[in-house]
Amino acid sequence: MTSPRAAIARGIGAPFQIEPVELAPLRPDEAVVEIVAAGICHTDMAMRDHKIYPVPHPIVMGHEGAGIVREVGSAVTRVQPGDHVALSFGSCGACPSCLSHRPSYCDLFYEYNFTGCRIDHSTTLCQHGAPLHTFQSQGAFATRAVVAERAIVRVRKDVPLEYVAPMGCAVQTGAGAVLNSLALRPNQSIAIFGTGSVGLCALMAANLAGAGIIVAVDRVDSRLDLARSLGATHTINPTTTDVETELMAITGGRGLDFTFDTTANMQVLRTGMAVLAKNGVCGFVGGAPKGMEVTVDVEHMMTGGRSLRGIILGDCDPDLFIPQMVDLFALGRFPIDRIIRTYPFDQINHAVEYSQSGRTVKPVLKMTS
Repeated sequence: MTSPRAAIARGIGAPFQIEPVELAPLRPDEAVVEIVAAGICHTDMAMRDHKIYPVPHPIVMGHEGAGIVREVGSAVTRVQPGDHVALSFGSCGACPSCLSHRPSYCDLFYEYNFTGCRIDHSTTLCQHGAPLHTFQSQGAFATRAVVAERAIVRVRKDVPLEYVAPMGCAVQTGAGAVLNSLALRPNQSIAIFGTGSVGLCALMAANLAGAGIIVAVDRVDSRLDLARSLGATHTINPTTTDVETELMAITGGRGLDFTFDTTANMQVLRTGMAVLAKNGVCGFVGGAPKGMEVTVDVEHMMTGGRSLRGIILGDCDPDLFIPQMVDLFALGRFPIDRIIRTYPFDQINHAVEYSQSGRTVKPVLKMTS
């Protein structure tokens, strides 16, 4: 068996270096997954560079892995060797949130996903005997990973794994927010601020749910063109148009049933609240650092019954949501392939550059050509 390789980040802003690594011994509740594809998310670089949380270095990033199970621990029952799987986030399985099928609000979410190690502080990877940290219970920028059973979701085998990979974060975060957290219904209206992979997944979900008005807001015209091709009924570029005025005009002065902010920009979030219809909800995601604050017009929010709603990973139960979205993709109803561009694993730094510059919406690494 070929030794596994991983793209290691050794410091803030450091490029990824692909090097041989060793897997830790498999525990009863873990499986070895051969990573076939891994999505690149802006959060990977933000965390590497300590813009959100200070993850430890050296670390193997990547939290949108998809692959094939190669070995399972003695207590694993949900998957078996040969299964195609998506990898998701870690959670404890025992706290009130986990028991109510909302594991993204796990009491130990930080410990499982952002400390770079197992809950007992051991690591699943090492190099020459020295521990290597992994991000979000995966470390998917690698050819193999040791992953806890709770973070593994079995999927159908007839969908290419490069289209499964983004299900772990972008699809859950964007589509999950619209379908689960906001529970958008037919003919309702939504404005989506930011048309990166999360925003476009939200847009595709809004179209899937039958929204009457879907407004995409972004500064990049090519992204707005893509948004319209994916179902946006209106597009707004804030560099040329006053967003609040235009949104109120689009809705005949009523405002929107939902707004969804992916930017972590507090001015954008204020606009998202300002344009809500009565009983409207402004949902927000994105990597806002700890301590960032937003000013709320209390009278506007209270007298209109409006809500501001923080959302993590679309309130998803990955075991249920990911297979459903893979099925919808297979049926042609959730065209995630339209926003994906694949890159060979050894071009990871090139793919990161294209992601950060906005030239590629959703880069996905393919571990073998």
